[in-house]
Amino acid sequence: MIHWNSFADFLAMGGYAGYVWGSFGATALILILEPLFIIRRRKETISRLKRQMRAELASSSRNSVE
Repeated sequence: MIHWNSFADFLAMGGYAGYVWGSFGATALILILEPLFIIRRRKETISRLKRQMRAELASSSRNSVE
C-alpha cells in the first residue's frame, strides 16, 4: 500500500509527478473534449443531410415539371 507523509508528498508522486499528473490531465482533457467534438460533428452532419435533402427535393420537383 502506498502511503504519503504529507499532501506535498502525494502531489510529488515519489518524483514522478510530471508523468502522473500529465497523464491524468491529458486523459481528463480528452474525456472533456471528445463529447464536445461529437456534438459538433453531429450538428454538422445533420445540417449537411438537410441541405442534401433540400437539393434532392428541388431537383426532383424540377424534373417532374419538365
